[in-house]
Amino acid sequence: QVHLVESGGGLVQPGGSLRLSCAGSGFTFSSYTMNWFLQAPGKERDFVASITSGGTSTTYADSVKGRFTISRDNAKNTVYLQMTSLIPEDTAVYYCNARRRLVIRVDDYWGQGTQVTVSS
Repeated sequence: QVHLVESGGGLVQPGGSLRLSCAGSGFTFSSYTMNWFLQAPGKERDFVASITSGGTSTTYADSVKGRFTISRDNAKNTVYLQMTSLIPEDTAVYYCNARRRLVIRVDDYWGQGTQVTVSS
């Protein structure tokens, strides 16, 4: 059974930092592109960052470039999101996503989310 479990969320002051973690199990973690998305109250789920299966390439939403860093440790089946210079607009539930595109289908798994609140 596939599991993605996020951790590391919480309340932080503007300008502060947090590191989110997402541990995967039940699938071949190293074969999947790993992504972070966020969903603010009343809004759609938006892309934050992505890292390829081998960790050689990353992509970021414009709103987080220069502030957030995605990384992964395939030996630990874990992906991270280091968030710095946090602003109130970063407040959202952050979701981990594992995605693998095959010829005949796309395998797509989601975690349950972790709340990040940026407030003084």
